[in-house]
Amino acid sequence: MTDQAIEQEIQAKGLTAPRITPADVDHNIVSEVFFTARDGAHAAKDVNYGQRDHQALGLLTFCVLVLRNGFTVTGESACASPENFDAEIGRKIARDNAVQKIWPLMGYELRSKLAG
Repeated sequence: MTDQAIEQEIQAKGLTAPRITPADVDHNIVSEVFFTARDGAHAAKDVNYGQRDHQALGLLTFCVLVLRNGFTVTGESACASPENFDAEIGRKIARDNAVQKIWPLMGYELRSKLAG
């Protein structure tokens, strides 16, 4: 079930107490960066990997999300079969994995405010 589907169900049931919504999470993201492990190795000028490693590193996609307060979260996506690698799909999965890490952070923040 997607975050949007869950939000629709919450609204349909009339649950109105303070909560974090998908829109809150999206609003909290100020920038995003995508790169593969190969990109990172090149940028780091790491020459300690061979041609075979070079292909494998290209199958691991990272997403870094910068949040409104400057905190960062990361997500990743690894493709098992090189023949199935699709950069766009890898970025979508990596971003979704990063977004899933935001929910507990924002939930904790909201709970702290409610407890105060």
